[in-house]
Amino acid sequence: MIQPPTLLLVEDDPIFLDRLGRALASRDWEIHKARSASTALAMARKQKPAGAVVDLRLPDSDGLDLVRDLLRLCPGLPLVVLTGFGSIATAMDAVRLGARDYLTKPADPEQILAALRGDRILMGNPKEVPTAVPSLDRVEWEHIQRTLADTGGNISQAARLLRIDRRTLQRKLGKHPPRC
Repeated sequence: MIQPPTLLLVEDDPIFLDRLGRALASRDWEIHKARSASTALAMARKQKPAGAVVDLRLPDSDGLDLVRDLLRLCPGLPLVVLTGFGSIATAMDAVRLGARDYLTKPADPEQILAALRGDRILMGNPKEVPTAVPSLDRVEWEHIQRTLADTGGNISQAARLLRIDRRTLQRKLGKHPPRC
């Protein structure tokens, strides 16, 4: 009997981790689940995975640091960064570090597997990552979105954290996101 390839899933949300693990296991992968960077590194040392899916936000480490550590431990490991807090800057950082792709949640299991295979590259050739810096408007919009997500959508609390008037924040949220 042929052993299925192992996939390391690193996600701090237990419900999402369980659902994604079951979905990928049904597609002939042996799933190893970790809810922290330290657990993921221990698992990767013990059994070299054939691929990894890493959440950007972890309780004990930044997901980008884990990407760096996993690729140091397992050079050439097909690795995808998965996050609910997508931004151009972190996507570029992830690809520069060696991640094969960068997906935002909710990501379909087929999208994840395509990214692991390299069928779907975020920015064309991963070796040709653009060096353009996002515009100030785009960075501000992404920061507002992250702060709003961190407060569970509470506009008043987000406005306090951002140190702007609640009505100003509402106006900014009413605008379309800047393209670059």
